[in-house]
Amino acid sequence: MNIVLNLNQEELVRLKAKYYSSSQPSKNPYITFFAKVGKTSISLYNSGKVVFQGSDAEKLAEDFGYVRTPVPKKQTDLIGTDEVGNGSYFGGLMVTASFISEENLPFLKAIGVADSKKLTDEKICQIAPSLIEKIPHVALVVEPQKYNEVIASGYNAVSIKVALHNQAIYLLEKQLKHQPEHVIIDAFTSATNYQKYVNKEQNHPLTTVTLLTKAEDQFFAVAVSSIISRFLFLENLKKLSKEVGLVLPSGAGALSDQVAAQIIKTYGIEMLEHVAKLHFANTQKALKLAQR
Repeated sequence: MNIVLNLNQEELVRLKAKYYSSSQPSKNPYITFFAKVGKTSISLYNSGKVVFQGSDAEKLAEDFGYVRTPVPKKQTDLIGTDEVGNGSYFGGLMVTASFISEENLPFLKAIGVADSKKLTDEKICQIAPSLIEKIPHVALVVEPQKYNEVIASGYNAVSIKVALHNQAIYLLEKQLKHQPEHVIIDAFTSATNYQKYVNKEQNHPLTTVTLLTKAEDQFFAVAVSSIISRFLFLENLKKLSKEVGLVLPSGAGALSDQVAAQIIKTYGIEMLEHVAKLHFANTQKALKLAQR
C-alpha cells in the first residue's frame, strides 16, 4: 500500500515528533525525514509530500487526515477508469471510463480481459475493437499538440490526468440510464491530491469515486479501460509515426532522445511539438543531440 499526503507545516512538525524515535538516515537527497515503523516506511520529501508505504500505511496515515474509502465487493454496476500514454514521450494521452454490468461478465471472461500491462499489444489490438463495440465507455484522446497547449495553460502532469478522468466519468454517467454504485480509478495520485485538482473542474460526477492501486488487477471495468486506452495509444503512435516518416518509440528512454533529435534536425521543433510531450526531460536531451 502506498499513500501520499501533502501536509501543512504544523502537521509536518507533529509527524516528525511522533516518529522521531523510529527515524533513520536516508540516502535519498530529496528526503528530509525518514522513519521505519514495523513494515511501513514514512518518507518526507523536500516538497512537503509525505509517502506512507507498507502494510500499515493506511493506519499510520489516518492520524494525519487520510480517510479510508470503502472498496466495492462487486464487479458490476460500476465505472472503472485508466489512462495510457502518460509515461511515453511520444504519442498522446488516452483516458477511458468503462461501465460493466452483470451481462458483460461472460463476454469479458471469454475473450480474456486482463490488465493491459499483462497482455501483448497483439492481444490488445485483437480484443479492443470488440470491447469498444460492446462495452459502454467514454474514451478521451489528447493529441500531443493539445497536451502541450494544456500544460502551457497551467495544468501539470497530474492535474491534466485528474481533469480527464473526471470528465470521462462525468460523460459516461450522462450516457447511462441509472447512476452506477461506484467509480474505481486506477490510482495515479493520492485521494487528497485528486480531490484538490478535481475541485477546480467545472463538471463533477455524482457517483462515489475511489482511487485504488493496481485496480486493473481487481476490477474488470478498470481492465477494460486500460485495454481500450492502450489500443488507442498504439493507434495514435502509429498515425504520428506515419506523419513524420519515423517509427516513434513508446516510453521515454534514450531511443526517444535520438528519434526526437532526428525530428528536430529534419523538421524543426514545431514538428516535435506535434508528436511529443515537450515538458519531458527528453526534449532538452534531444536539443543537445541535435546540435552535434
